Amino acid sequence: MALPSFTLLHHQNPSKTYFISLQKQSHIHSRLQTQTPAKALTIDPKFTITGGNKLSGHVPISGSKNSALSILAATLCCSGTSKLHGVPNLSDTRTMVSILHSLGAKVEVYNGEMLVNADGVGSVEPWPEEIEKIRGGFFVIGPLLARFGEAAVALPGGCDIGARPVDLYIGGLRALGAIVELRDGKVHAQAGNGRGLVGGRFKLDYPSVGATETLMMAASMADGVTVLSNVAKEPEVIDLARFLTGSGACVEGAGSDTLFIRGKSGLHGSEYAVSPDRVEAGTFMLAAAITRSSISMSPVIPSHVACLTDKLLAAGCKIECAHGALEVSAVPAYVGDGLRGFDIRTCPFPGFPTDLQPQAMALLTTCNGLSLVEETVFENRMSHVRELRKLGAKIRVCGRTALVCGKEEESALLGSQLLATDLRGGVSLVLAGLAAEGVTEISGIAHIDRGYENIDVKLRFLGADIKRLIPIPSPL
Repeated sequence: MALPSFTLLHHQNPSKTYFISLQKQSHIHSRLQTQTPAKALTIDPKFTITGGNKLSGHVPISGSKNSALSILAATLCCSGTSKLHGVPNLSDTRTMVSILHSLGAKVEVYNGEMLVNADGVGSVEPWPEEIEKIRGGFFVIGPLLARFGEAAVALPGGCDIGARPVDLYIGGLRALGAIVELRDGKVHAQAGNGRGLVGGRFKLDYPSVGATETLMMAASMADGVTVLSNVAKEPEVIDLARFLTGSGACVEGAGSDTLFIRGKSGLHGSEYAVSPDRVEAGTFMLAAAITRSSISMSPVIPSHVACLTDKLLAAGCKIECAHGALEVSAVPAYVGDGLRGFDIRTCPFPGFPTDLQPQAMALLTTCNGLSLVEETVFENRMSHVRELRKLGAKIRVCGRTALVCGKEEESALLGSQLLATDLRGGVSLVLAGLAAEGVTEISGIAHIDRGYENIDVKLRFLGADIKRLIPIPSPL
């Protein structure tokens, strides 16, 4: 079965990308050295946003953060050098690079290309303080176990939006012949036969993206055929499958609910371009809607944002694919007096993505009527509600469901001081600030920097009044 093809929208005259080279990190094996600088100086930047500006122009969409994290982990499966294009410059990707360094891999960045060589890997135990920063750090357990027959990886971190159990990972690895134990805050795994993993069958209780990707990487080098069922269908899974296939793996069924993987004794480095970030694209689509503006963006794969597109069209927005870009318009002169509210229920792809739920809720506070938002993926993904209420939003929450009371005339949102407590919830506050009257100040924006590359710069180029304030440490 061939991997599905996508339509990729590119702007004919794309705006200059805002690439800031990832600094080449030293290959330091001392955990003390890696921790000391961060602890010596803690900088807490803030965003200040003066709302009310209309947005216009074109915005470039960065490579997918979630795809990049799994593909970077997958380079551990490969001999030789992997050349990656479109890896976004984010705190999460820098953390993953640090994880690769801690294992002995070499990572270099040159002219926007990332070169990864894992031939020098001499450890199967990445630094726990780095693994605990991001959920994607745990993915390395699959490649390490597949290539080296053992791994010891700390439990994953990431935003505090709900439980992220590793039982699916452990059950899947055991189905591939691994002996897995959880002790001292780490998952210790080794090939049960003393040689390597073997093909097997495993059905996921829930189509977890992380578990699907980790088991796909592990199975790509297992001896024999592996069948994984009830797997995630997300575009990031397809992205990883494409990279692995280009590196010599045999993966079929990506994008469906069943994966067939014929293991290979070795994989090789390859060249690969990371797909555009569908969540960033969706965030900018919502930015156009909440400010009642018109903007275009590229590159975008329309099928990746189809669910959001349907909701925005139903709300009254105009969305077109023209001149190689996706254009979103919510200008009152074109769409009428006001946008209509809509209901959303988050669920795995191709349903409405949980990573766009907070941003969509921010928009709904400015729409007409009542809207129902049901979060089915993460049990704690409602922390942004408290902050949106500070702006004047009328939202009632019962468990995982929120009732959003929209506005009938002018925006009822008024600027305030807010705190971002997670990535997607944090960026929802940015969107709300763009629509609010007056000045909004957002602290905790390190969460936002984990998943958005220079979002303040991109918004300023579109006309937003947003500033990043970096405090100057006072002398001792």
